[in-house]
Amino acid sequence: MRVLREMMSRPSAVFGLFVVGAVVILAIAAPLLAPYSPDEQMFDGLSLEGAPLPPSAQFLLGTDTLGRDLFSRLLFGARTSLLIGLVANGAAVLIGLFVGSVAGYLRGWPGNLLMRFTDLMTAFPALLLAIVLAALLRPSLWIVALVIALVNWVQVARIVFTETRSLVERDFILAERSLGAGHARILIHHILPHLMPVAIVWGTLGIATTVLLEASLSFLGVGVQPPQPSWGNIIFESQSYFQSAPWLVFIPGAVILLTALSFNLLGDALRDILDPTQRGRG
Repeated sequence: MRVLREMMSRPSAVFGLFVVGAVVILAIAAPLLAPYSPDEQMFDGLSLEGAPLPPSAQFLLGTDTLGRDLFSRLLFGARTSLLIGLVANGAAVLIGLFVGSVAGYLRGWPGNLLMRFTDLMTAFPALLLAIVLAALLRPSLWIVALVIALVNWVQVARIVFTETRSLVERDFILAERSLGAGHARILIHHILPHLMPVAIVWGTLGIATTVLLEASLSFLGVGVQPPQPSWGNIIFESQSYFQSAPWLVFIPGAVILLTALSFNLLGDALRDILDPTQRGRG
């Protein structure tokens, strides 16, 4: 309740929470709100010349290159993009928590080996590595989520490693060791609870990055494959109509930008509220 009260006192956090909540509700209720099926190619969805139709009373956001309703595709695309964002980022946070906490707690050669592997993964450009992995594997919703998780865990691991290194020197950890507590008990019952604020903050901030990365992969043709809609492949399918039908690019792009911005605002607010070193700043 304290976190919620503090968030409500921040206009930027309220805006982010409102937009994120609206996107989630629209995605869940897509089958009820969408006026048409996202894959329905309507006879009257194209002009006589075969061009997409602009926004109108019949088609709120216009139609795409195949005569499909853009509004319906955006609603169902939200389900795909958010699902990948939540699954991929959740997996990335779990991997980062495991690698960072184990490396920070064990130290010695096991910790050094884990962190050198993390440094190696950091050296690769995330988008390039994701493209290579997506090209090697058959692109699908779950494969894309797996690929994004495999390239996004390194930032979490480094932050968790630093936090864990400072925690293992605290008196309560030394006391647990002197009482004969095992490594698993110390990690699960005493280290991980202190890492939860870090995981929550990075989990929220990472969703924006994940949504953008999914959109980039889909735009490049190695993400979620048609006919399943995602915000990225909607832009990919319409890029050749950038000048003649700009709504096909600008509207999905604006939705991606607004969603990513809202998750970032939410993550920034959670960081300031949950991180004691940030309280009172700004």
